[in-house]
Amino acid sequence: MPSFETIEHFIKAVELESHDEVIRRFYADDASIQENQNAPRVGLENLIKNEQQMLQKAHSVTSQCVRPIFIEDNKVVIRWKFRFEWKDRSVTSIEEIAYQEWDGNKIKKEQFFYDPQQFVPKKDT
Repeated sequence: MPSFETIEHFIKAVELESHDEVIRRFYADDASIQENQNAPRVGLENLIKNEQQMLQKAHSVTSQCVRPIFIEDNKVVIRWKFRFEWKDRSVTSIEEIAYQEWDGNKIKKEQFFYDPQQFVPKKDT
């Protein structure tokens, strides 16, 4: 079960640091991430590589936790807002719910729930 302090450190890291480095610090070696009902991606190095590929397409990414967060035993639920400014000058703003299962102070499984229509980029005005 993660400590409240660990969850707070994780949230602050997502809001302030590069997401691939957050994965490296807070996810287990055999962790999985699943988008909606898609097949999960498995393995720390695979998760980092996938995140790096996404980040290479972006000029900037802004992350914000929308409180409250919910913690029960080793389960954590966090609502996020993200803004992606892409290199082609388009912008994507999304909200999602992250459902996490922790093993000690590392995330073992994470599933994101969001409306995929949010990923349609819009021109920045």
